[in-house]
Amino acid sequence: MEEELFEQYDLYEHHRITVDKGQQPLRIDKYLTNKLEQISRTRIQNAADAGNILVNEQPVKSNHKIKPGDIISIVLPHPPRKIEIIPEPLPLHIIYEDEEIIVLNKEAGMVVHTGISNYSGTLVNALYYHFQDLPLFKSGEIRPGLVHRIDKNTSGILVVAKTEYALNHLAKQFFYHLTKRKYHALVWGILKEKEGIIEGNIGRSLRDRKKMQVFQNGSHGKPAITHYQVLEELGYVSLVECSLETGRTHQIRAHFQYIKHPVFNDETYGGNVILKGTVFSRYKQFVQNCFTILPRQALHARSLGFVHPKTGKEMFFDSELPEDMMRVVEKWRNYVVGR
Repeated sequence: MEEELFEQYDLYEHHRITVDKGQQPLRIDKYLTNKLEQISRTRIQNAADAGNILVNEQPVKSNHKIKPGDIISIVLPHPPRKIEIIPEPLPLHIIYEDEEIIVLNKEAGMVVHTGISNYSGTLVNALYYHFQDLPLFKSGEIRPGLVHRIDKNTSGILVVAKTEYALNHLAKQFFYHLTKRKYHALVWGILKEKEGIIEGNIGRSLRDRKKMQVFQNGSHGKPAITHYQVLEELGYVSLVECSLETGRTHQIRAHFQYIKHPVFNDETYGGNVILKGTVFSRYKQFVQNCFTILPRQALHARSLGFVHPKTGKEMFFDSELPEDMMRVVEKWRNYVVGR
């Protein structure tokens, strides 16, 4: 038997298994329970119900009988770590909610999930309070319902699962890049091409473990592809729209630093200093005022499209730029007019 943990993301994982030549016919849920340590039969059955188990590229149910030579692929929400979650009545900007999912517009400054340095004040704390009667949120585990995330200082749209079925179904869509996500970013400089593609493996920086780095030769990291289109040129900065073929950590921020157009006021990736413009003190003060209004990276998860887990209906959600980012864009527009 050849097994490979094919790819592992923060919020879901993918296993690929080739069945031994001497294997006797066996229900796939029992077979996978035996082969995959620490994964319960219930988790495997939930994955099958959501269509997340493929045998020879075809989805199967949990009672499917495997045979020698079968190639099994299974996508699972990543097993959450046990931790005490404190429900907190924090404000949530809810765009849409039904029995299976909730769609939120996260404000900048809120961490998505709890961790070593973030035990309270996170989106997960708020969700535990909001859903304290739901089975998925009674488990005391760290990441219930989460299938994707956005950085603390990035604003925008998130979808969260309220049931095990929805969690598995959405995990599959994000793993196979079937969702439609667009981000708006303000970046330094005027890009030579008004639309294009940024490619380059992204992995943990070899010098600073808190940052991600683009590796040109593919020797490190995982493949990452960002499509961009310039929406507006504003003197020494540009407003761009980005769509992702892949969903790597800090992908947009790392990719735009890589092409020497860091996201405006992105402290981690070098966008929090004046990179373009004049030497005049009035201009320097103007940029500093922009940094004060927008004390974070100018990045917003603008829209999200996916298939509803239960109805099969395509859903699409859009959001306006938050006030801080909009104010800075307007200041740059006025700056261009007044030059």
